[in-house]
Amino acid sequence: MRKLLFVAAGMLLLFQTRLKAQELYVFTEPASNMAAKSIGVRITQEGSFNSRANRTMPELMLSFNKKLMVHGQAFLSDMDNRYRLEGGSVYGKYRFLSIDDAQQHFRAAAFGRLSTSKRKVYTEDINLEGDNSGVQGGLIFTQLLHKLALSATVSYTKAFDLDELRGNPSLPVANQMLGYSLSSGYLMLPFVYKNYNQPNFNLYFEMLGKTNPETGHSYLDLAPALQVILNSRTRIDLGYRFEVAGKMDNRFTKNMFLVRAEFNFFNALK
Repeated sequence: MRKLLFVAAGMLLLFQTRLKAQELYVFTEPASNMAAKSIGVRITQEGSFNSRANRTMPELMLSFNKKLMVHGQAFLSDMDNRYRLEGGSVYGKYRFLSIDDAQQHFRAAAFGRLSTSKRKVYTEDINLEGDNSGVQGGLIFTQLLHKLALSATVSYTKAFDLDELRGNPSLPVANQMLGYSLSSGYLMLPFVYKNYNQPNFNLYFEMLGKTNPETGHSYLDLAPALQVILNSRTRIDLGYRFEVAGKMDNRFTKNMFLVRAEFNFFNALK
């Protein structure tokens, strides 16, 4: 009987993981969390075709329960003529609303990020994943409709030590930033679930924007991406974002590619 219950629980976890696969956005986070008591390990490689710069971000993710999870990141890059550690970040997300139905659900979550970076600032943009020290808070709303998942994010970011780290005194003031995104994900394969070993193929399309409320300057990026999930534990992302409107000069995220590998360990936390 105990063995049967264990198998049933495992199949339920697998079903939930596959059902939410198309919510694993590449450039943004969903309102949903990882499976409770699980650990995730990521390695993300970003590169800019504008400056030929590269950034590596190792990341550890801990899911304490179905509502609360925490990420820890480190940032390394070759942007200052040598490959070095730039800083780090702590990200937390709390899911405060869940509305469930058959093959669909709605989630709402609040998130916050605290980052530190020793890089000089050469752009009006505020990027807390390597370029700036600062704090960020926001809300995420995610709707799953069978194979389609839609998500919207709004955020406010405040930069630290901007005057001391400003590399170009002629830059417009960017002490704060408003962020917004709209993301969609579609489960392409499998058409019908048959066994644990079937890979998932997901197609994503995201719109990523920011506005400097002090100057009114803004930009909007489009970001298509592909994703493969193997055995419901291993995830591989490939994405590219490019600017279609607005202007903020010299930002690293303009015309940026992303490659990521992620490994998940279920029931790893006691």
